[in-house]
Amino acid sequence: MKLYAISDLHVGHPENRLALGQLGSHLDDWLIVAGDVGETLGQLDLALSILTRRFGRVIWVPGNHDLWSVGPEKEIRGVSKYERLVSLCRDYGVLTPEDQYVRWPGDGPPCLVAPLFLLYDYSFKPDDVPEDGVLQWAEESGVVCSDEFLLHPDPFPSRASWCAARCEYSAHRLAATTGPVILVNHFPLRGDTVRLPTIPRFSIWCGTRRTENWHDRFGASAVVYGHLHIRSSAIRGNTRFEEVSFGYPRERPPGASIDGYLREILPAGGNHDGSPA
Repeated sequence: MKLYAISDLHVGHPENRLALGQLGSHLDDWLIVAGDVGETLGQLDLALSILTRRFGRVIWVPGNHDLWSVGPEKEIRGVSKYERLVSLCRDYGVLTPEDQYVRWPGDGPPCLVAPLFLLYDYSFKPDDVPEDGVLQWAEESGVVCSDEFLLHPDPFPSRASWCAARCEYSAHRLAATTGPVILVNHFPLRGDTVRLPTIPRFSIWCGTRRTENWHDRFGASAVVYGHLHIRSSAIRGNTRFEEVSFGYPRERPPGASIDGYLREILPAGGNHDGSPA
């Protein structure tokens, strides 16, 4: 029995939908889906209909694309969109950040799997960039995240305030846990794991400094995330950090199998060369 992880399936792309349909059967295993399945409820529905037939259990967290208000769902905004996503996951028996954390029953060290939804607050920036000038700083390099137009925080006044509320909620829940945990979030928990060689200033949309020490604070054996579309493995202290993106078609070799992008989290512990595992 294995615990696998993948993120950024982006099934709005036909090539990714085709790849997902070709995913092998892993009925004895669990799968973490670390966000950005698609942009609409219909795309999430499609993905879950496949994934829940291929794996014994599926664990999901939302990414920024999942929360976008687009097309026929453009009036479903913020918390309302998130709640609709959670409801759809529960229809499939998929674990969400609103559900009880589950204990891993398979081989490897005993631990809880804790799905999180934490967002970002523009704090992954150089210290000399003022908070009120951070968007301008990013725009100077030609970088503007589509979230600024499509990810609405309603009823919160800003995405940063929504992020603060989610961090407080999750920290309270994690503080009540005992023993090692695997923390799962779409966005990286530490700024020093955000490596974006071609668009470094995109970092402001990649997480929050509020979570920099969570891997130590909550005794994480591993942190699983996506969002960067740059697969990697890293060690910080006693914790493995695993970026598990599938990504856009242009970012993969032609004909690459999606099964090769499943990162094994337990019991083996993934590949540490950042290659598909």
